[in-house]
Amino acid sequence: MTIAIRRALPVLVALYMALTLAGCATTAATMPPEVPAMHSVKELDDEVVAGSDTDPWIRTNKNLYVFNYNLDKYLLLPVVNTYEYILPTFAQTGVSNFFNNIAEIRTLYNSILQAKGKKALVTTSRFLTNSILGIGGLFDPATHFDLKRQNEDFGQTLGVWGVGTGPYFVMPALGPGTVRSASGFVVDTAIHSGIKTALDLPDSISEEHGAEIQTGVTVLKTIDNRHQQPFRYLDNGYPFEYEMVRYFYRQTREMEVRK
Repeated sequence: MTIAIRRALPVLVALYMALTLAGCATTAATMPPEVPAMHSVKELDDEVVAGSDTDPWIRTNKNLYVFNYNLDKYLLLPVVNTYEYILPTFAQTGVSNFFNNIAEIRTLYNSILQAKGKKALVTTSRFLTNSILGIGGLFDPATHFDLKRQNEDFGQTLGVWGVGTGPYFVMPALGPGTVRSASGFVVDTAIHSGIKTALDLPDSISEEHGAEIQTGVTVLKTIDNRHQQPFRYLDNGYPFEYEMVRYFYRQTREMEVRK
């Protein structure tokens, strides 16, 4: 998402100018000179904006956006920074490769459901290559063989099937989404849980250490997810970040559906 925003700076500037001309900047004048409005989270609470067809829950969404900002600033990023400081870079890469390899399963079944045969073939080749030659996915030799990583989820599958995006929806902790993408996330999570149950640990291991192992893996995956995401709240230098994130998220998701 961040990459899309940075690559689309001209459009971003145009959007900023349009919003400014429309009189959307209502709090900047009251901000102290040493605290630019672009770095104010409070303005998201104070701004009174009517809802729209694409964002009818804008007040709730902005409150959740502020919640996610605080969660990120005071919990997730400190943990991620500590993780990156303690763990060597090659180990961080190995953890990311491992979880990305598991995510190939999600891409595979969604590629099949979308009748995208080439993506399904590439994803299968990547998974087998990295699982075998990459020692369980810790390494990524598939990329060196020009097998580029694909990305499909059930939200995109619903889009291919003709399901509309629905209203914009900021998910607690997870960030921007729509009703369609949130529904897809629920389905993908359920399928992942089903696969994990089917491939559960042996009973002897599960009884003694299963809960601890599962908790550790979940925590590590959460840390790695944030580690791989370069986006930082209020770090792009624009005062209307919420609107920009919403716009580019929706555009990016639609482009992913049409690929």
